[in-house]
Amino acid sequence: MIKAQKLATKEWFRDLRDQTIKIFLEIENSNSSPKKINKFQIKKWKRKLEQGKDTGGGTMAIMHGEIFEKVGVNISTVYGKFNSRFKKQVSGASKTGKFWASGISVVAHMKSPHIPSFHFNTRYIVTENSWFGGGMDMTPSFINVKNKNALHNNLEAMCNKHSKKYYKKFSKQCEEYFYLPHRDETRGDGGIFFDHLNTDKFDRDFSFVKDVGKSFLTIAPEIIYKDIDKKWSDKDKIRQKIKRGRYAEFNLLYDRGTRFGLETGGNIDAILMSMPPEAIWK
Repeated sequence: MIKAQKLATKEWFRDLRDQTIKIFLEIENSNSSPKKINKFQIKKWKRKLEQGKDTGGGTMAIMHGEIFEKVGVNISTVYGKFNSRFKKQVSGASKTGKFWASGISVVAHMKSPHIPSFHFNTRYIVTENSWFGGGMDMTPSFINVKNKNALHNNLEAMCNKHSKKYYKKFSKQCEEYFYLPHRDETRGDGGIFFDHLNTDKFDRDFSFVKDVGKSFLTIAPEIIYKDIDKKWSDKDKIRQKIKRGRYAEFNLLYDRGTRFGLETGGNIDAILMSMPPEAIWK
């Protein structure tokens, strides 16, 4: 049973990666001439062998464009053993340290200061236990109530298809997770965040996780297209770069995904894919 679940989730994350790249390319090149078509640069990576055995790896897909200043769409499937220190911090891994994890991670930093940054990821982790985690959030440089409402209305409707409790619970967890204590501020407009999701009904949980991905591919393009032609100034760009500094602070100081990647010997470039192309501090 667990073997089939691993295969199903791995294939879904790969298919979602392909869908995301296709849609993002359509956005990026919607106003480009045939001579200025931007593409994703794709690179595969492998983890180090453990006692001569394969331990998995992943694929990075990165694009620097005119709409997306930097966007990464990464997938990975990794397995092996956690180190003796980290295994005590992961559910079901304290005895043997064995784990299997597959997921997708998307981070889009837009060139226009009027278009928010987007973050999305979902994953399936197996130790002696198994669970789903992930979510999505949006980080604007300028307050835009319509965009914030569009994001949350979309997420609430999607969550309600699965449980009337999910949106309230997961949006609250998102606010609490994407919070910078040293700044006493949230990272952005929130979204949803969940971890250790296991209702003992795999198909039900997997269906929700797939809908989270589909929801991201609905709402992100909608918000991007709204302001894709809006003019911006150098002053606007400076404000965006300051906000990106906050983004970088969170990912380096608090993000669990960053830590998980480092502790499991992941590819450094893939782990730090989420970092903005440029940021400033005042």
